[in-house]
Amino acid sequence: MGRGRSGFETAADDQRGFDHGTFIPLKVTYPAADVPTVQLSLKAGLDPAEHLAMGRALAPLRDEGVFILGSGMTYHNLRNLRDPSDRQAAETFDAWVRETATAEASEREHLLPLMVVAGAAGDDRGSTAFNGSLMGKRHSGFHFG
Repeated sequence: MGRGRSGFETAADDQRGFDHGTFIPLKVTYPAADVPTVQLSLKAGLDPAEHLAMGRALAPLRDEGVFILGSGMTYHNLRNLRDPSDRQAAETFDAWVRETATAEASEREHLLPLMVVAGAAGDDRGSTAFNGSLMGKRHSGFHFG
């Protein structure tokens, strides 16, 4: 346990494997598993401002060629994932997330994994990398830079 230069407490857990939020996107995108990977956890308390700050602290890594990936579904109501009546809520929320992620930096300060990536993106605008459906619910993915 220690404190990094940006003021965040840090610790490594060599016993913990990748969770599904890391494993699945990388398995789909890099099936040969040939990309060195470090997984970060969200901070307890889930404060959006802290996650933006975490992303800003990671931003200089982009200049070194480090790919910063935040994963999570834009609509994540697992209790209603198979409920077709929930489709409109997913469409509405996903549209809002797409609008927010692709807006100017000051407009996209929402959602925690996206917070870290948005913080690392600086003033770069987002672009929609994926917009499709999974089990009838709309989901989107974004690139910055």
